[in-house]
Amino acid sequence: MTAARTLRSAAALAEAGLIAPERLPALEAVAARYAVAITPDMASLIDPANESDPIARQFLPDEAELLESPGEVADPIGDETHSPVEGIVHRYPDRVLLKPTHTCAVYCRFCFRREMVGPEGLANLSPEKLDAAFAYIAAHPEIWEVIVTGGDPLVLSPRRLRDLGERLARIDHVKVVRFHTRVPVVDPAAITEDMVQALKAGGKTVYVALHANHPRELTDAARAAVARIIDAGIPMLSQTVLLKGVNDDPETLGALMRGFVENRVRPYYLHHGDHAPGTAHLRTTVEEGRALMRAIRGRFSGLCQPTYVLDIPDGHGKVPIGPDYLAVDGQVEDPNGGAHAYPPSQT
Repeated sequence: MTAARTLRSAAALAEAGLIAPERLPALEAVAARYAVAITPDMASLIDPANESDPIARQFLPDEAELLESPGEVADPIGDETHSPVEGIVHRYPDRVLLKPTHTCAVYCRFCFRREMVGPEGLANLSPEKLDAAFAYIAAHPEIWEVIVTGGDPLVLSPRRLRDLGERLARIDHVKVVRFHTRVPVVDPAAITEDMVQALKAGGKTVYVALHANHPRELTDAARAAVARIIDAGIPMLSQTVLLKGVNDDPETLGALMRGFVENRVRPYYLHHGDHAPGTAHLRTTVEEGRALMRAIRGRFSGLCQPTYVLDIPDGHGKVPIGPDYLAVDGQVEDPNGGAHAYPPSQT
């Protein structure tokens, strides 16, 4: 059954045939703690007969979400530690996160902000709190880039997005504005001409970072939405989360990266899964992630190589954790595993 509207409860998922009725009581308990929302575009991609469906693993609630593992915390990357005013995260000197909304078009089961987003999460910024956030940015001339995130900022109306852009335009030291979003993939019809022009409002240099985790998400409609953004002169980057059973094999990850490149989206980050509560069933190990990055090196174009990164818990920042090829003993490893002397010996 194809959903005609966004599905926002376990009962709606059962009615749409996406979960078995006997699982409903257990999944209602999950949905009571963590927000559920699946757009028609994503629901239509799910094969209910496939228990390992990679789209379902991202969006359908799972009983395992109520099992918390050691090290899992509500704020795994330390947003609150670096939040001088509500709606701002200032972790790195030259850039801040601006979070005007904590609403998303879909709610991912692995979200590192899952305790903050959704109907029961943090409220959208009030006009007064938004004023305070902009005042903070204006008062800190070291801020070169503003990353608008949330939540998903593209759930806001074009009018509100245009207002954000115009207000940032009045802060001279801000040179770059970056929007982080899933909307072009999960609700591509929302990427209207009005929305695209709103993203450009203010005249700053604008980037859009697209979050997608499996090549099936890059539907014809999603590709068209991406083209509307890029054809308007806005460059796009990708963000992907490494997820067990979704993209943790070379063929799938490579196909996703090729899909990005074919659609003029530059592969940017492959995030190691954060220790958000109830997400252990979706996390790989760092060793598995490093082996995966080694496997796609050489097999797929250099254009298709994201940077594998880890957000150090408690807010200590993001670092690359990809495989090493240069050994301390003067050996360098090629993509096929062969070892070679470097610098080459002089004969």
